[in-house]
Amino acid sequence: MRPAVRPADVEAREPRTIGASEPVNDGYPGALLAHLDVSVVVPTWRRPDLLRTCLDALVRQDFEPSRYEIVVCDDGPDDATRATVDAFAAEHRPRGVALRYVAVTATQGPAGARNAGWRAARAPLIAFTDDDTQPAADWLRAGVAALDRADAAAGRIVVPLDEQPTDYELDASGLAHAEFATANAFVRRTLLVQTGGFDERFTAAWREDSDLQFTLLRAGAEVVRADDALVVHPVRPARWGVSLAQQKKSRYDALLFRKHPQLYRQRISSGPPLLYYAILCAALWGLVALLFDRVDVALGALAVWLVLTAGFCVRRLRGTRRSVAHVAEMAWTSLWIPFLSIFWRLNGAVRYRVWFL
Repeated sequence: MRPAVRPADVEAREPRTIGASEPVNDGYPGALLAHLDVSVVVPTWRRPDLLRTCLDALVRQDFEPSRYEIVVCDDGPDDATRATVDAFAAEHRPRGVALRYVAVTATQGPAGARNAGWRAARAPLIAFTDDDTQPAADWLRAGVAALDRADAAAGRIVVPLDEQPTDYELDASGLAHAEFATANAFVRRTLLVQTGGFDERFTAAWREDSDLQFTLLRAGAEVVRADDALVVHPVRPARWGVSLAQQKKSRYDALLFRKHPQLYRQRISSGPPLLYYAILCAALWGLVALLFDRVDVALGALAVWLVLTAGFCVRRLRGTRRSVAHVAEMAWTSLWIPFLSIFWRLNGAVRYRVWFL
């Protein structure tokens, strides 16, 4: 195993040697228990029906029930979620499966909820999944086996799609190709202690898993694939025009780039979204031309903007549903996405003080 090094963004934390499975006196409330091999951490936020399906798969794992626990971290504590966890805990306690509910009130977002979960966990290995996944019966066994040869592992995610998915569904299916996603990940607890776990500035479900992956790599950890550890991650229904609101996530790209510029360019994006900037420049060109009463130039700029925007829309429609409602959604949102994406990228650049275009 490579020696641990101090990550650039955790200077205030003393580095610790990456261990195999030794107990950790780290001051967190989860005192390790000798009979537990792994703790499954599940962040959730006010969707008990989805959580119920996930828990049903977790309590039926092909793994000795007394050797694992399930820690549900509720980032928006509510009675329905707690009742769901309590009901599963009571039903499966006789089999030896331990379910615990952790109310998370001092954080915001899945990164903070996962931190609360692994800190309260009582096993030396931590398995992460989401409340809207359906882990296979041998998921836990395969993931734990992968940690026999590494410090962290990324399992396989299957995203079922219709023959003609929407643009949103197709975009969400990219999770199946992610290098490391916390919908299906396994990490040694000692390594989470060493690095501090998730950066809670990622308050949305976006890039917090890549940040953890890059932090682990820079800490000298060995991160492997565990393709036998499988979860199914259905795409949840989304409202019309959801892609506009999603552009706000672009500011977290700036934070990830600030922390890990080289890894970001290697594994996320090698450069800025040039098409978006071209569309913005065409629009600005036209506006400036109108200010100077150059109608001919403004019309030329409008033509360029229309061609670029239409091409962007056609690209998004490729391989997706062709219903009237979906085509209308793609046409409308394609008009605004380039501007919103650039706005939030620049917002992130200013907020996190990094040159990020």
